[in-house]
Formats: sequence, structure tokens, C-alpha cells
Amino acid sequence: MQLNSLSAPKGARKRRKVVGRGIGSGHGKTSCRGHKGQKSRSGAKTRPGFEGGQMPLHRRLPKKGFRNAKFKKVYEVVNLSQLNRFGEGTTVNPELLKEHGLIRGCGEGVKILSDGELKVKLNISAHRFSQKALAKIEQANGEWSEIK
Repeated sequence: MQLNSLSAPKGARKRRKVVGRGIGSGHGKTSCRGHKGQKSRSGAKTRPGFEGGQMPLHRRLPKKGFRNAKFKKVYEVVNLSQLNRFGEGTTVNPELLKEHGLIRGCGEGVKILSDGELKVKLNISAHRFSQKALAKIEQANGEWSEIK
């Protein structure tokens, strides 16, 4: 095998469509753009969602609800099943969770959710707890405290 004998696999290289090169080419005269209209002109583009002047769908649909995006609080979520890696009687706080890679940052705080079972007795400090998580922590004889 020689470097000069290498070629791309069949179908890997597609020939560019050559337009505007005479009527015999099949792509002459209007160069595959049709007659007149906005898209036949040079530099023609429309913004996303433009429907030719018709009221666009995103404006036709009714506005509904309320988005509290400005004041929304985003919590880092940790499930109880993820806390089983810690030893008996460990004090679990946001710093320890970050050290072990269970959360990225603290954001608005840490929320403990009830997914899975808690098999070890822990002292858990977090900003928020779900009601089911509190029940499972107390069932495992653990303690919890809410960080303000």
C-alpha cells in the first residue's frame, strides 16, 4: 500500500451542487431558487419562528402561569441512599458532601431527599429536608439539623 494510492471510501465525499451554469446543467436560470419571493433573493434569511408575516405560533398561544425565575432557589440534591458511604455517627454537612463529590457547589443550599434507605446512624446538617427523608433518618436513629 502506498500513500498515493489511498482514497476515501465510496460515498464519503459528495460532490457540491453546481448551480447557475446554463440551462443544460439542469440547475441553470433560477439556480434552484424558483421564481421571485423572499428566498429567491440574495442574502435571504428569516429568523427562527418566522412564518412569513403570519402571527407566529409562540405569539398565538396564550400565556399561562408564572415563572419565578428571578427569585428561584436552586438546591443541590442528595438522596439518602448516597449517604450510606459514611461511617456510623459521622456528622454529614455540605462541606463533607462537596469533599466526597456528592454536590458541586452549595448554590442556595443542600436538600436531602428520601430516595433509598439509610442504613447507618448519621448526624445530618442541611438547608432543607423532605418529610419522608426526616422520617427515614429518625427510623435509622439518626439526627438532623437545619442550617439557616
